[in-house]
Amino acid sequence: MAGEREDVQFWFDPLCPWAWITSRWMLEVEKVRPVTTDWRIMSLAYLNLVQHEGKGLSEEYLERMSRAWGPVRVCAAAAEHSGPGILGPLYTALGTRLHVQGRRGDPEVIPEALAETGLPASLADAADSTDYDQLIKESHHEAFDEVGLDVGTPVIRIRGKAMFGPVITPAPRGEAAGELWDGLSLVIKADGFFELKRSRDRKPTFD
Repeated sequence: MAGEREDVQFWFDPLCPWAWITSRWMLEVEKVRPVTTDWRIMSLAYLNLVQHEGKGLSEEYLERMSRAWGPVRVCAAAAEHSGPGILGPLYTALGTRLHVQGRRGDPEVIPEALAETGLPASLADAADSTDYDQLIKESHHEAFDEVGLDVGTPVIRIRGKAMFGPVITPAPRGEAAGELWDGLSLVIKADGFFELKRSRDRKPTFD
């Protein structure tokens, strides 16, 4: 029907710079195509541990992965508190600080993001709690049981088919964003399509 918007599922970990750029592209797509993004969470820490299971991971690596759970745990807690609709605004608040402002090690990022989105400051405690890990894993598996474990984030599901990517920098704007969407929508329709790839020759660029 005229006026209907297509729902697209997008799995993200707030810490991933490439997912952040792709998420900004999706916001541009929403402006020029009848598309609405349904934001969902995954965990790069969990994915990396599963991918490297049984490989004798170092204590330093395990500690780094343990810290990486924090932001996505806060997202899970926020979604349980206020519903999944809060994930988009919270992701923007977190990602702006983590990526655009370059404050990955700043302990004030989570409290500031919660305040910006009108969420209780107490939700910051979820960063160090395992209470929401099962919810994260369930959301994570919804994507990765379909796309497999040899990919990362973002994962986008379009019309029932999930794919890793697109990995882009910088995020296309305006009609350029729409054209990339059009191409991806066509490609993903092909049964048996798996991959388009070239080596990355630049670092992520944030606006």
